[in-house]
Amino acid sequence: MSTAQNPLSVEVDVVREDIALVTVEGHLDLDTATEFQAQLANQLHHGRRHFLLDLSAVPFMDSSGMNIILRVYQEARGLPGSVHVIDPTPAVRRVLDLTGVSLTVPVSDKVDDALALIDRGEEGAEEADQGA
Repeated sequence: MSTAQNPLSVEVDVVREDIALVTVEGHLDLDTATEFQAQLANQLHHGRRHFLLDLSAVPFMDSSGMNIILRVYQEARGLPGSVHVIDPTPAVRRVLDLTGVSLTVPVSDKVDDALALIDRGEEGAEEADQGA
């Protein structure tokens, strides 16, 4: 399938200085994954540490999309940061569950739920720093 038949739209909103909400729409596969990867790399370059990946408008994702999610997860963890998948479609959720990605990368129903997890994680990190 060509990207003309299944274009991918990737929009980035900076929720906070270090948090990017990346909204993906369309098929996330070998033909379209480069755009997704480029947007995430750009956000990493600009200092974002936390990524909220809204996949609610992605009807199909293959291993290319999954690998990009795992790659940005590894990079974000080293910052330290995080990656959260937001409201994946049932087909995408199935891929995440069958491959075990959902055991590693948190999946939330809403952006606010993921932000709460980020805030709790940062509070925990601050408390650990103060205790050291």
